[in-house]
Amino acid sequence: MEQHFAEAVGRPDLIRLDERLVCVRFETMKALSALAAVRRLLETGVVRPGDTLLDSSSGIYAHALALACHRHGMHCHIVGSTTVDHTLRVQLAVLGATFEQMEPCADLKLDQKRRVARVAEILAEHPGHHWMRQYHDPVHYLGYEAVADRIHAEVDDGPLVLVGGVGTGASTGALAGYLRAARPQVRLVGVQPYGSVTFGAGHVSDPEIIIAGIGSSIPFENVAHELYDTIHWTGFDVARAGSVDLLRRHAVFAGLSSGAAYLAARWERELCPRATVVFVAPDTGHRYVDSVFAGHADVPPVAELAPREAAGPQELTLPWSRMDWAGSTAPCRTPAGVS
Repeated sequence: MEQHFAEAVGRPDLIRLDERLVCVRFETMKALSALAAVRRLLETGVVRPGDTLLDSSSGIYAHALALACHRHGMHCHIVGSTTVDHTLRVQLAVLGATFEQMEPCADLKLDQKRRVARVAEILAEHPGHHWMRQYHDPVHYLGYEAVADRIHAEVDDGPLVLVGGVGTGASTGALAGYLRAARPQVRLVGVQPYGSVTFGAGHVSDPEIIIAGIGSSIPFENVAHELYDTIHWTGFDVARAGSVDLLRRHAVFAGLSSGAAYLAARWERELCPRATVVFVAPDTGHRYVDSVFAGHADVPPVAELAPREAAGPQELTLPWSRMDWAGSTAPCRTPAGVS
């Protein structure tokens, strides 16, 4: 029996969609990393009960950190994206978290940079607050060890491919690292949005949006690039088609990054006919009802979609690209102000 809701909501369901495709479906994936991170910080004396924990979030991490703070008797302060909806804002308030939301902004790249700048201002005003650094601190890897153990126990022995959004690196990177301790040949396939600098796609803009949560216009220091074998970049329309097909074909109601991971997983399954492909669905589809699911009749069939193979980041093009990353190090980044 779990001792707190945060522990229950972070526990995933493993769903076999077909003989060689498995979905690791979370309600709120980052609850695991936030709980484990706060627990470790308390154990090592970095923070104490009653301290204020601070971070920036586009949604999922805000909820996760608020739950972890509730569990351990901490205060939580979130600088939120313009995309954080009313439902989450109310939950944060009832949980006792304080929340400040950026002013509406059409450019989510600018939104993210403003949030990071605001965190710096708060730390200057309140030096006793602890910045959780979800984008930078590898302490967020710790929560995924139990999930990796469960995947290893429940998925048949044999070749395994893990697919999921890169994000801060703490989910797919951590899962692959723990899985490789038992299965050294596990392949890791990361999913990125266009506009993310993490694997060198900052020069390609999606006319719709940058898919929040799986990539960023700012560098993430806790992404271990060398863990990744392959990267897929998906635009909004392609990811949306994946989300709709995942619900229509398999009844899994999941978010936009889940749709992108599902689409990439289907593609990798055909390239690896002997492997089981496991993909990560980090949250539910509730906040995407209007933007993704309401127009489901107009979404193209996923069978009509295919990625363009790219030899390097300079060849990335919308709406979907794939590249063999082969454990390379972080790409060189274009200096600020240079296009």
